[in-house]
Amino acid sequence: MGKPTGFKEFERKTEPYRDAMERLIDFKEIYTDHHEEHLANQGARCMDCGVPFCQSAEGCPVYNLIPEWNDLVYNKRWQEALDRLHKTNNFPEFTGRVCPAPCEGACVLGIHEPAVTIKNIECAIADKGFEEGWIVAKPPHFRSGKTVAVVGSGPAGLAAAAQLNLAGHEVTVYERDDRVGGLLMYGIPNMKLDKGVVDRRVNLLKDEGINFIVNADVGGNGDNAIATDQLLKGFDAVLLATGATSPRDLPIPGREGDGVHFAMEFLLKNTKSLLDSNLENDDYIDAKDKKVIVIGGGDTGTDCIGTSLRHGCKSLVNFEIMPKPPEDRSDNNPWPTWPLIFRVDYGHEEAAARDGQDPRVYSISGKEFVRNDSGKLLGINTIGVDSESQPVEGTEKFWEADLIFLSMGFLGPEHYVSEPFGLELDRRSNYKADYGSFLTSHEKIFAAGDCRRGQSLVVRAIDEGRLVADNINKFLEI
Repeated sequence: MGKPTGFKEFERKTEPYRDAMERLIDFKEIYTDHHEEHLANQGARCMDCGVPFCQSAEGCPVYNLIPEWNDLVYNKRWQEALDRLHKTNNFPEFTGRVCPAPCEGACVLGIHEPAVTIKNIECAIADKGFEEGWIVAKPPHFRSGKTVAVVGSGPAGLAAAAQLNLAGHEVTVYERDDRVGGLLMYGIPNMKLDKGVVDRRVNLLKDEGINFIVNADVGGNGDNAIATDQLLKGFDAVLLATGATSPRDLPIPGREGDGVHFAMEFLLKNTKSLLDSNLENDDYIDAKDKKVIVIGGGDTGTDCIGTSLRHGCKSLVNFEIMPKPPEDRSDNNPWPTWPLIFRVDYGHEEAAARDGQDPRVYSISGKEFVRNDSGKLLGINTIGVDSESQPVEGTEKFWEADLIFLSMGFLGPEHYVSEPFGLELDRRSNYKADYGSFLTSHEKIFAAGDCRRGQSLVVRAIDEGRLVADNINKFLEI
């Protein structure tokens, strides 16, 4: 590396978020500007470890060449760092913002010292690439004459489309929503991933020759429906990259009625209204002056917290059924596995800044949604649970709430897309397609991303999109 002793000389220092109270008044990104000298010092901490687990399967699903671009940033060779980054990752401006950075959990330096700030450096490389005009459309030099339909424009679909287009195939992407991006557009709120960042990349893909069709609901039965046989007849191959969009419900008494919503309904409507009218059309679930409870942790739960706070909710509580994680790795969670430790994400920090305390309540489970005689939500009855998630008698409690958001993960893809194709499902209701081939039970239909593997990370979706593109390319060459 450029600075072999850098990890001894410089302490880990991440780029700070904007002040918590300041960012609560808008939906602008939470990040601050990049500073090249600071990032060069952080890149110098990459320690020439010999076996870089950060870029292994345990650390980075797309196998980013992390030590190489850390060294290039240290030496201020930013454009070369961008070239290295794009060799493995189509969309580093997305992962640099929203990936939880398993690479940092697998960093060798992280065994005894705080890990290298890999995520900050990745984001800065991508952002500088756009600022300097280095990232431009690169249409393919030839066309193969083969056609591919991609259903779904999330990270898996976009990555596959980019790679297939680069190989010279004519690619058409179908998206059932009114904007391209899938999870990136409507599943992640603007303060974490500005939609201009998504549109910027999508516009480049359009300039490279990819055809996008929005408001196109493949397999649906509404006005925007696209018949599945239309795809089979009109394309040489079909890729399903629809995501895992069936949410896990909480079927306890009182579930039916107003006031209880799935997290994605809340987040999608908020982002759409924000983009359409800056929240002036009132076509969203408004948490202003409401007592809000978010059930479930994870990124989506945090996004519900951050969105509710920006609306100006009256109070906020976040239920998690699991016990509070430890501050450090436990013995059964060794390096280089993902560290299951206590973290404070942006939404938790904002809640603490506004309300004076972390919003999370651990080891708790809902028993009944409480409503009055007219069906209005009043709150929820809960009970404490032990480490095995079993009820603990004597811990019952009533919590007032006007709005309750369910953020407990996803069960798999919606099957109205797969049923007309007659596709086999796996035991978890995902589209059955082996990792490596990605071919479903239909001879010309492939599947990749969350609809195939189940709910996972954006970076894993990009990985599967790239890999399935390789297999579709081979299939088309036969």
